[in-house]
Amino acid sequence: MTIIDNYRKYTSRSLSLYREARSVMPYGVSSNYRYWEPYPIYLVKGKGSRVWDVDGNEYIDFNMGFGVLEVGHSHPRIVEEVRRAVEDSTILGFEYEKSVELAKIICNRYNVDMVRFSSTGTEATMHAIRIARAYTKRKKIIKFEGHYHGSHDQLLINVNPMRLESRVPTSPGIPEETLSNTLVADWNDYEGFERLVRVHGNDVAAVIMEPVAMNMGLIPADLDFLKGVFDLARDYGFLVIFDEVKTGGKFYSGASGYYGLKPDLVTLGKAIAGGLPLSVVAGRRDVLGVVGPGRVAHGGTFNANPLSVRVAIVTLRDILTEGAFYYMNSLSEELQKGYEDIADDLDIDLIVNRWGVSGTIIPAEIPPKNYKEIVRNTDFKTYSLYFYSMLTQKIIPMAYQEQWTISIAHTSEDIRNHIEKAYDTFKLIKSRGSSIYSELNLPDIEETW
Repeated sequence: MTIIDNYRKYTSRSLSLYREARSVMPYGVSSNYRYWEPYPIYLVKGKGSRVWDVDGNEYIDFNMGFGVLEVGHSHPRIVEEVRRAVEDSTILGFEYEKSVELAKIICNRYNVDMVRFSSTGTEATMHAIRIARAYTKRKKIIKFEGHYHGSHDQLLINVNPMRLESRVPTSPGIPEETLSNTLVADWNDYEGFERLVRVHGNDVAAVIMEPVAMNMGLIPADLDFLKGVFDLARDYGFLVIFDEVKTGGKFYSGASGYYGLKPDLVTLGKAIAGGLPLSVVAGRRDVLGVVGPGRVAHGGTFNANPLSVRVAIVTLRDILTEGAFYYMNSLSEELQKGYEDIADDLDIDLIVNRWGVSGTIIPAEIPPKNYKEIVRNTDFKTYSLYFYSMLTQKIIPMAYQEQWTISIAHTSEDIRNHIEKAYDTFKLIKSRGSSIYSELNLPDIEETW
């Protein structure tokens, strides 16, 4: 029985539900990132470090809501807070009193002057570049290839192109005119970034980046590269935006605190609200000061809704403490070491990158520094076999081609289980050689990455 046959065997009800779902939802899902060939699994509940699918399979979850659930699934403190919050209304329309308390917590924790709340990361980055343009009175935005900043048109370019060209829109339906002021640079390539700035710098409003790239596996920034970007921004008068929707929850004070850098604007989301939708645009007082009635537009009916605000306060104040991060980091380091031992024991090419509570594996010989190197050097077929094999062994190792997230609900036993299953997987792949690739019987994985 092939790996894919095994996957089909254990997920037959997911297949049935997929066939039903795709008649009423494109590809049977509500987000493109939840779909994979031949069909996705459908989950019904989560508790702690576990989730269950419609077939009754219990998985140890290392995806954790694409990095949202560092508090774990259904944390009892959050369940209780939501229950109490619902009794006081899920939305009030006018400003909620506790949004002030949350704003102060975020300002202190992330070393920012002011904040504005939204609901999703997409909204936060969209508003951040609007604010930057208004503040600088310039139009152009620089982003890095392979970095993802949400699904609004202005930054959906060169997110994950398999054609390594200079400008590749990520989706049909995006007019070239919309992208005409979006410039693309290579991650960790200071010389290339400097050349781009020399040509366009006086027209650039901001550079936006994931300070640790987490939508092309996981590629940390070179610190000298980051400092060089900050220096050029200062020289040419454009802003630096850290998109910390993911990284803001990987260390106690995010990448800004980790690197000891203070960007002009920071966007936050995901883990900071313990599983509820909340995002933040934060930064310098003078930059955020352009927002207001009759000035820069920022609105949203569900901004700072009572449920998200109350849960975020509990999450940041009481649950994701410095002690919690020490615990999660130690488990993440343990998982990293396990994968490194697998690579050594089996003598296979496997790059293991970790940053804080998250990490990833890249089947490659040389550690990639940017997106182009990932595309050129990664063995995508091996990764695909690994992913399906881990699912059939009841481990969700990470989101596809992204990274694991450790929560406070995970245990050392969870880590050992993960490592044992990963060892068995890579041992099987190696023992059966290149013939195992025929088991995929799927569209070319590079076309769907």
